[in-house]
Formats: sequence, structure tokens, C-alpha cells
Amino acid sequence: MKKFAKSEKNISSIIFTLLIVFFLINLIVFPKRYIETTLDGISAWAFNVLPSVFPFIFFTRCLSSLGQMEKVTRPFQKFSFALFKTPPTSLYAFLMAILSGYPVGSKMVADLYMQGKITKKDAFKMSSFCSTSGPMFIIGAVGIGMFQNSTVGYILFISHIVGAFLNGLLYRNMKFKNIDKIDDKKIETNGTTKSKFDISDIVTTSAIAIISVGAIIAIFFIVIECLSPILNLLPETLSCFLQGIVEITKGCLSLSTLSNIKLATVLSSFVISFGGISTLLQSITMLKSVEMPIKLFALQKFTHALLSTLITLIIVIFV
Repeated sequence: MKKFAKSEKNISSIIFTLLIVFFLINLIVFPKRYIETTLDGISAWAFNVLPSVFPFIFFTRCLSSLGQMEKVTRPFQKFSFALFKTPPTSLYAFLMAILSGYPVGSKMVADLYMQGKITKKDAFKMSSFCSTSGPMFIIGAVGIGMFQNSTVGYILFISHIVGAFLNGLLYRNMKFKNIDKIDDKKIETNGTTKSKFDISDIVTTSAIAIISVGAIIAIFFIVIECLSPILNLLPETLSCFLQGIVEITKGCLSLSTLSNIKLATVLSSFVISFGGISTLLQSITMLKSVEMPIKLFALQKFTHALLSTLITLIIVIFV
């Protein structure tokens, strides 16, 4: 069994190495093309993500550092435990995730853990419903901007949020079969040091977080451009969908050009809730301190995507 696992790891390493070499060759052969692509990715981050996400990262970090969330959310303790079997602060994180979008929810989960306010198991459960996109992207950018149809935006947003809620219910009784060493106790060392209101620390950590997001977006714009000759050989619908599996913004933009609006809406629902590999890496970067297993988080995003897509399909067909 160990030999099989080692062999599988070696194969994955070889494939990953070949992909990196493939990307590097593209960068060397077509430098101008990929400089422009990188700038496109940075522009998408600077004009869409930075102004909408950075303020939320900063101010939610301020709120959690002030240590007042427990008092505000205490009345919801029974409600949150009955729903998700998580502390009441999880509802606050859920609300902030809904309002702000990726990857603020994941950042809040990590901050709460590092401040000793939730356990690692709480963090794992919360990640199933606190990793969401926001109305500015779904309704504004996708619905009105890309589809030029606000109704599509509202359908996608409602499906996305309901899907996240149902996903939280799905993982409320999550068992840690292969993670038995996880400690139920809240970490103690950070409970006193990290919860202090330090404005310079808040600015620095918020800036690093948003810059990391921008770097990942730019990289995945390059990845899609490198893969475009292969994607262009596929049927248009499948090509657009696969672009979304890699990078959410590029994928939704491509899907919005399809002639079948209903199909495009359903596929966009999956892309938005899954988040694309780019968004997954952004969130995993934020959850690094929680030691969130990538496979578990990817599974949570996949089930969220399935639930949201099913809801969107029902609305599109019957409403």
C-alpha cells in the first residue's frame, strides 16, 4: 500500500513537472503574448477584486481583533449549533463571506482559529459554508456585466447562497476518519497575542493576503492562455466550462457568450460555487494556518457546486 502511494506521488510529481516545463517553454517562445496575458490578469485583480475584497479583508480583521464578536454572536449559539454544530461566530463569518466574496470567508475562518476562538474541527466544518462568492461579483460582474441580465445574476446568487447553506448542513456531522490527531481544544498561545488590536499588523496581513490573491489570478490567466490551443479543439460549451474550472472570472466571461442562456446560467452556477482551481488555491493559502487538507476543501467546494447547480437547474426549468 505504501509503495502504491509512493508510486502515485511520483507520477503526480512527474506530471506536474512536465506541466511547469510546458508553461515555461510557452513563456520563452511567446514572451510578448504572455506579458500581455499577465497584465490582463493583474488588471482583472486591480479593477475587480482589489476594490471589492481588500476593504472587507481589512475591516473584518479589525472586527475580529477587537474581540467583540463573541458578545454579538452569543444569542445565536443554540441556533448555530443546531444548524451546523459550530460556534455562533460561524454565522458572522458566513454573513461576511456572503457580503464580500472569495476568499474573505476563508480568511475569517483562519483568523478566528489563530485567535483561539474556534477549534480546528470547527474551522474544517465552517469552510464548507463560509467559502462563498459575493453579490458584487455574482450579480454585478457576472449577471449585469457579462450576461447583461440582472435576473441571471439574482438566480446565480440565490442558488449559490442556498447551496452554501445546504453544504454546511451536509458537513455538520463530518467525521475525521483520517485526521484523528486533530485537537478539539482552541489554540491557547494565540488567544492572548493575536487578538490585540494592532493596526500595523492588520494592514500588513491584509495587504499580503490581497497581493497573494492577485498573484494567483495572474498565474492562472497565463495557465488558461497556455492551454488555449488544446481548449479550442474542444466543443465551445465544454471549452468555456473548463476555463471556469481553471479560473472563475475567465470561465464566466466565456460562458456568457454562449447562445443557450439557460445552459450557460446552469454551468456558471457550478463554476461560481466551485470557484475554479485559482480560487481554491487562494482560499487554501488563507487557510494555511488551519492546516486544511486540500482534498477535503476541494470536496467541500465540489459538493457546494453540485447543490448550487441543482438549485439553478430547478429555477431555470420551473420558475
